[in-house]
Amino acid sequence: MKEINAPKPIKILDMDAYSPPQIADRIDKVASVKAKLTFAQTFMLGILAGVYIGFGAQFATLATSDSTLHFGLTSLIAGTVFSFGLMLVVIGGAELFTGNCLIIMGYVSRRITTREMLNNWTVSFIGNLVGSLTLVLWIYKSHQWELFHHMVGGKALLIANTKVNLDFNAAFARGVLCNSMVCLAIWLCFSGRSVADKVMSILFPIGGFVASGFEHCVANMYFIPIGVLLKKNAAVVAAAEKMAGKTLDLSHLTWKGFFIDNLIPVTIGNIVGGVILVGIMFWFVYLRPQINLSFSVKQDFFRDKK
Repeated sequence: MKEINAPKPIKILDMDAYSPPQIADRIDKVASVKAKLTFAQTFMLGILAGVYIGFGAQFATLATSDSTLHFGLTSLIAGTVFSFGLMLVVIGGAELFTGNCLIIMGYVSRRITTREMLNNWTVSFIGNLVGSLTLVLWIYKSHQWELFHHMVGGKALLIANTKVNLDFNAAFARGVLCNSMVCLAIWLCFSGRSVADKVMSILFPIGGFVASGFEHCVANMYFIPIGVLLKKNAAVVAAAEKMAGKTLDLSHLTWKGFFIDNLIPVTIGNIVGGVILVGIMFWFVYLRPQINLSFSVKQDFFRDKK
């Protein structure tokens, strides 16, 4: 006789992180979602991502503008607070070009077409640029850079000037290293099941790339233009030279220095780092079609017998 009051089985909530194969599968499927966004959706979300990363950049500039700590500790603070930008992108929802390099996994799995992938990259990149430059304008108009006797502006000027004086090879290599860490942060985010998981996944890879001095094309869309605007302010230049302890050569801090000398090599490096070192590598390990070698060997054996 069937028991009427038999206890129901208890459902256990799985709180473990997603495994690497599950992460790969999730990212593979997300590529299809991103590919189906309209131009307007991708562009507007790209603008938001540019603003969010810009917020992280200006936060890092502010936090380290009057630091008297050791260089390494100061860099660690900058990286930690900069992570705020990617947290906004991932948790708030936005289209960041560098993170979107991971949709290469969906492309090689044939979930999305070449046109869909390139459209996403192009539109999100332009949106990121528009968003970053918009924030630059608002920060400049706010005179926030006058804080601490123009030291915030001076720090921004030093950061921008350092970036435009990198040679092509250095900018490219730092771009490769940077986006490998950004895409690893995104990869780790897909392992999480909560907002707290995502925050912790972002903190160390992003903090690490900033502290290490690597180059992120979208972050540079804020860092360098704000420096170009501020170099015309004598008080900011004086504050920057006081921090540097020397007279600064700002001849390369121009729009040409931004677009040609920095943005091009850094963007190429970001693509290589995100696409090849992370996206293709993980696709190869977890998603590529597996060949049944035993079946192939048997077929060859019987074919030879005939």
